[in-house]
Amino acid sequence: MTDWHRKTARDTAELLDSNLAEGLKQAQAADRLLRHGPNELIETGGRGPWRILVEQISGAMVLMLIGAAIISAFLHEYTDSIVILAIVFLNAILGFAQDYRAEKAMTALKQLALPTVRVRRDGMVHEVSAREIVPGEIVLIEVGNYVPADCRLIEAVNLRIQESALTGESGSIDKQTEILQSDDDLPIGDRNNSAFMGTVVTHGHGQAIVTETGMDTELGRIASSLQNVESEPTPLQKRLAQLGRTLALVAVGIVTVVFGLGILRGEDPALMLMTALSLAVAVVPEGLPAVATVALALGARRMFHQHALIRKLPAVETLGSVTVICSDKTGTLTQNKMAVTVLDVAGRRLDIGGTIHGSDVNARDSDGETATGRVRCQVAENSTLAMLLAGAALCNDASLESMSTENEFQSIGEPTESALVIAAAHLGLRKDRLESCFPRESELPFDSDRKCMTTIHRVKSAETNNVDCPAMTALNPIAELDGDYIAFTKGAVDGLVEHCEYYWDDDEPKAMDQTVVQRIAAAHENLASDGMRVLGVALRPLDGQPSGGWPEPVEQQLIFLGMLGIIDPPRAEVADAVAQCRSAGIRPIMITGDHPLTAQHIARQLNIAGNGVAMTGQDLDQIDDEDLAETIRRTSVYARVAPKHKLKLVQTLQDQGQVVAMTGDGVNDAPALKQAHIGVAMGITGTDVSKEASQMILLDDNFATIVGAVKQGRIVYDNIRKFVKYTMTSNAGEIWVMVLGPLLGMPLPLLPLQILWINLVTDGLPGLALAMEKAESDTMRRPPYPASQPIFDAKMIRDIAWIGLLMGIVSLVMGYWSWNTSESNDYHWRTIIFTVLTLTQMGNALAIRSSKDSLFRIGIFSNMALVGSVGLTFALQVAVIYWAPLQNIFKTSPLSAWELVLCIVISTIVFWAIEAQKWFLRFSNAD
Repeated sequence: MTDWHRKTARDTAELLDSNLAEGLKQAQAADRLLRHGPNELIETGGRGPWRILVEQISGAMVLMLIGAAIISAFLHEYTDSIVILAIVFLNAILGFAQDYRAEKAMTALKQLALPTVRVRRDGMVHEVSAREIVPGEIVLIEVGNYVPADCRLIEAVNLRIQESALTGESGSIDKQTEILQSDDDLPIGDRNNSAFMGTVVTHGHGQAIVTETGMDTELGRIASSLQNVESEPTPLQKRLAQLGRTLALVAVGIVTVVFGLGILRGEDPALMLMTALSLAVAVVPEGLPAVATVALALGARRMFHQHALIRKLPAVETLGSVTVICSDKTGTLTQNKMAVTVLDVAGRRLDIGGTIHGSDVNARDSDGETATGRVRCQVAENSTLAMLLAGAALCNDASLESMSTENEFQSIGEPTESALVIAAAHLGLRKDRLESCFPRESELPFDSDRKCMTTIHRVKSAETNNVDCPAMTALNPIAELDGDYIAFTKGAVDGLVEHCEYYWDDDEPKAMDQTVVQRIAAAHENLASDGMRVLGVALRPLDGQPSGGWPEPVEQQLIFLGMLGIIDPPRAEVADAVAQCRSAGIRPIMITGDHPLTAQHIARQLNIAGNGVAMTGQDLDQIDDEDLAETIRRTSVYARVAPKHKLKLVQTLQDQGQVVAMTGDGVNDAPALKQAHIGVAMGITGTDVSKEASQMILLDDNFATIVGAVKQGRIVYDNIRKFVKYTMTSNAGEIWVMVLGPLLGMPLPLLPLQILWINLVTDGLPGLALAMEKAESDTMRRPPYPASQPIFDAKMIRDIAWIGLLMGIVSLVMGYWSWNTSESNDYHWRTIIFTVLTLTQMGNALAIRSSKDSLFRIGIFSNMALVGSVGLTFALQVAVIYWAPLQNIFKTSPLSAWELVLCIVISTIVFWAIEAQKWFLRFSNAD
């Protein structure tokens, strides 16, 4: 790739065999179009619809469910079979729709192509389709145009281009045509003699020579990266696949053991086969996809109410597993709104606490002295502060609009100029009032050579006393200056000071000496080192207006007023969100296209700075993969990064086993968004490309919203784990009953239909209700579950084993006693076992609502859905025992009142045992 920014416009034209004055010839353009192809983004083959559909039905858990449906049909349980297949079908359709939509990011990217563009060919200006642009073309660009290809500028008249789609930074870039000398590959944001495909001209006009088209452009390289990124399965998808494989082995083992034991006891082989297959079906938590979908949907709904829009349901749970959040700075960590934060005049620095809202602002001067009153009072008492703010507001093309709320304003105009106008208004110097006292008579617009702007105003001295505003009266010293007019000049401090012979202090101008110049330079350096944009303001009194207007020498013999530090400040709520991240075991990382000093300043304010170093894209290019892996462990701030760097950082973190959430809003962010486990696009400032590549959209562009979404994701995964634990402990109880019963000499304790009843009704209803459980007390005070940790971890396996065994023993106690001591028929003692096992599962559902806190602490009625499902399950079980039609189907017999009460009492043993375990764990942790 040629470094066009290091070459002159003439050298560029020679290399591209073009003519700067006349452009290409029509024949040349036609020939190059054949050689280079159309200027468009090419969409390579991604995942087709059939491949996506096959992926939805080839997972281990899905195959297990299909197998369970086939076995249920073999057992003539057609209702079960239909329900299971319906669950599989609905989940496949949902997953297909989401994945197919996710493949459409390229469609949005291609829409950035410009329909037509003006070019010079054969010395004449033509309007042609952007698809027909070729290297060497001379294109004309002006305000409102999209840049049609990557170009080297050959003319730039006050040209500014908005490159946020590529750099992620909202400010327009001032463009020029001079060669850029650099030994390193400059980031896009620093190549101010070039223009790039898909960016927008916001000011001025210019001409450029096309250097790259189509897939060879910066936008094309992003498109290529986007199409080469393969999305990883989510942690939940990996865990469910692993769970499916585990359960398949367990089911085969159960079929073998139960069938073998039955045959050894002389049971009917056909009955034993049906019983063994029933238990195999019972092992499969066919309600898991439904519960997972319900839990994910509920989480997505809660997130939406918290300004997070989920585009792919699995992303809800993935958020709960996030270990690293890679966040852009502008608009996510910060307010995406430039604000004046520092005023520096005559040796005094006034730090305004963040963005100015209303008139009550805490301030602290450079001596550490806390301001006792409002900042506007200080302005009213200090003519230098008042004149600095007045000059910044008057030498300004932004307009001020009052909002409905008192002391709240908004401004229309360039972001930096708007910040100046709003700051002055909040501190008592509204631009409309200033203009009534100092109407503008003339101006010298900003240009890149002078690096300043000057406006000339008529002085109506009597007006400042007539306005009921103390800050306005502080401007009275202006009237005492010689001249009927006053010029305010605003611009870069170093250039401005060169034209200043005086500085303003104590209501009068004083001669500028070397000491003052050094103080201004030191103050400017301090502000710049904090990543602020620093502007200086000066004035000059003028005599009567000459007939031909004022020439540029008005920007000489100036009186320096002071400096304003401007920055996009952090959002107020982000610092707390970052602290919450750390307590939850999540590491925040800042990745931005902004200047390193700005990035470091914001990172320090938010406690993201890590080792205090900000790595740039150029730094990353100079280290190998091994060094990068070590660097990323200790460095948390990355600035001036290109799209390839963002993608590389995400991949390196993933290689280290991290679950990564990546935020972004520009086209440049799309590959990294798609690569990350969770791509988070901005809803307000985000491009369509970034939104299509993401799994979640922040409707308020706020980092704190991500942290809230992480909490909801953890709730979802916790609830899925609770369902799996509840289902598998219940299934383990059934298995222990079927294994221990024959070992005690009993006939089959449960019939196949009774097993399927427990599996479908008793497991299903409370299981769905568990999906609605609220957050645990320590949800955001513990690290996330490792992505490699299966759902069946050691703790869950232990609980399934002992709780299932306890269920089996408790259920068999009364049944064995009834079978061994009474002359009741098989229906009766089986009904007792059937009932106790069902009721123990209800106690299990209530007890495992929290893994740590007692049911009585979280509140029995805090999940009414679960209370209702337990009540409904109990009612259905009573119907099975006492309603004749169901008695005939399920082979049950009615229990006496004392038998039913005894079944209820003995079944609570499981509930109290789990509560005792939680109490012991709390007691142990307290010590």
